[in-house]
Amino acid sequence: MQAGYHVLVEKPVALLVSEIDEMIAVSATTQKQLFTVMQNRFNQPVLTVKNAIHSNQFGKIYSVQLTCFWNRPTAYYKDNWHGTKNLDGGTLFTQFSHFIDILLWLFGPVKNTSAILQNAAHAQSIEFEDQGVVIFEFENGIIGTINYSMNAFEKNKEGSLTILGENGIVKIGGEYLNTIEYQSFKNHELIIALDDSTANEYGAYKGSMSNHHLVYESLINCVQNQQHYYTSISEARSTIELINTIYAQRK
Repeated sequence: MQAGYHVLVEKPVALLVSEIDEMIAVSATTQKQLFTVMQNRFNQPVLTVKNAIHSNQFGKIYSVQLTCFWNRPTAYYKDNWHGTKNLDGGTLFTQFSHFIDILLWLFGPVKNTSAILQNAAHAQSIEFEDQGVVIFEFENGIIGTINYSMNAFEKNKEGSLTILGENGIVKIGGEYLNTIEYQSFKNHELIIALDDSTANEYGAYKGSMSNHHLVYESLINCVQNQQHYYTSISEARSTIELINTIYAQRK
């Protein structure tokens, strides 16, 4: 930004809120835009559920459950930054910040959290947890849990979000919030647009959905046509703030 460029930063935009605040300050003084990447927001099941929440199709939402069961072998961490506390930060930063972003995007700010975190299978290769359970409460009263692990046998198994409401229930599932596993509603079922997106392939492992072309389209429309970018740096800041809160309250 100081060199005169707009900047796009992959997730996580930073590991500390203070670092993000510094980046925001530079953006303001240079008048250059700061963008981040949360491409799972473009997943068709996620967009459909977002619209259903906005139209009050669930009625009162009672609770949500986020489940992330992925696989990262020891070989994944054999470089100069993966698995280190200073550069990697933790599993919620590098693997699952996408999912934390979706929680905040759909349900708003969190006010209470409690977590139990463990390093069960990677004690020799990483400096932080490889699995954890988080209990939290949103400011609007919805309660929820996150159950996440890097220890799924052989490969990624699940990245899912289940929503329980007075007028309906839905589970966005698959490995990356990319399918509807089940749904039941008082009035009418959700209609999901066809989605031919696939997961990002990284050779020995897979990551989240490959919707980055939609990220670039949004960025170009923002810079060239002054259209709204699909996410904001303040939302990315909220995600990092929540992850740090979870880690600060670990048991």
